[in-house]
Amino acid sequence: MHKIFFTILVLLITSNLAFAQSSQLKTANNSLAKLQKSITDKADIKKQLTIIGEGIKAVEIAEKDRKTKNWPETWAIKAYLCSYVALIDENETNAEKYFLAAKGALTSAQKLDKFQSNTELIQAAEHNIYVKMQEKGTVAFQQNDFITSYELLKSVSDFMPADTLLATNVAVCAQNLQQYNDALTYFLKAKQNGAKNPLLFQNIANIYTSKFENELAIKTLEEGLSLNANHPQLTNDYINILLDNEQYEKATNAVETSLKIDKQNKLLFFLYGYLYQNRGNTNTAELSYKKALEIDYNYFEALYQLALAYIQEANEALKQKNNKKFTANINRAEYSLLRAHDLNINHKNTMKLLVEIYTRKNKLDKVQELKRKLNEF
Repeated sequence: MHKIFFTILVLLITSNLAFAQSSQLKTANNSLAKLQKSITDKADIKKQLTIIGEGIKAVEIAEKDRKTKNWPETWAIKAYLCSYVALIDENETNAEKYFLAAKGALTSAQKLDKFQSNTELIQAAEHNIYVKMQEKGTVAFQQNDFITSYELLKSVSDFMPADTLLATNVAVCAQNLQQYNDALTYFLKAKQNGAKNPLLFQNIANIYTSKFENELAIKTLEEGLSLNANHPQLTNDYINILLDNEQYEKATNAVETSLKIDKQNKLLFFLYGYLYQNRGNTNTAELSYKKALEIDYNYFEALYQLALAYIQEANEALKQKNNKKFTANINRAEYSLLRAHDLNINHKNTMKLLVEIYTRKNKLDKVQELKRKLNEF
């Protein structure tokens, strides 16, 4: 929790002649001094509340006096004492009562303090009120009450703009309320103030992507990776958005860099194979898919793409009238597709490719069986 500010204008005790006109304000002012000493001495909360109680009793009499009710000091002291009670009182009902009283007193103090003679005390009270609002907002956040949490934490974040965690929590609330522009504003606020959490960059990129601002999303993920090198989620999102936007060279470089560090990542090998397959380099693609299958023997996607690579090579062999090579690759494709079909018997494209292969091989019984299954869908 934020440090509770305690500021006492010592000069109020010794040199403020206006205060001397009111014994009640002197009592309240003395309570401030006693409270400071009790905090320094680490007195228990009960003793602190007793001291504060004396001060609040005195200041409540002063606020009803015809003269002192218009003094900013009256309201500044009340605002501070009540705000402090709101923070330390374990009785939630009582704490809420004094929280509301502190807010009202602070408004009066700010309005009346035209010469800014109570600035420190007012600032301390204001700080305590915002700390209490943060506590209440955090509780609401933990209870998934994002409307209440957003309203409270947003105000606190605007008061404490350098707090990156606070800004991030406001953004998360806004996201849950589907207020994506506000979410982006506060995520960016956290980033600009030095936040480096990889999930922050991931969220910003996701919002940019939803707004079709793909270049900003890519730039955000690159920035996130520069601060969180090789972070798996950021890397995965970065590669995927590059693929979606057909930036294949960047995607290939990103995969190659990641594979130097993570040599047991089946997805990276699969993506590496996919990228080279798109370039027409089926040999490199085959090697990558096989490497992925060494890591996970039952990796459906790698089996399916490997079969496509074999079919591509078979078609090239057919153009070259190389029947031996054609037959070898068709057999390899059939084997990979059968394994893939065993893993996912409802995958239509796998069945369609097997129909084509069995048709070429004149295995009509198997063709009919697969077509019957396809028709059932």
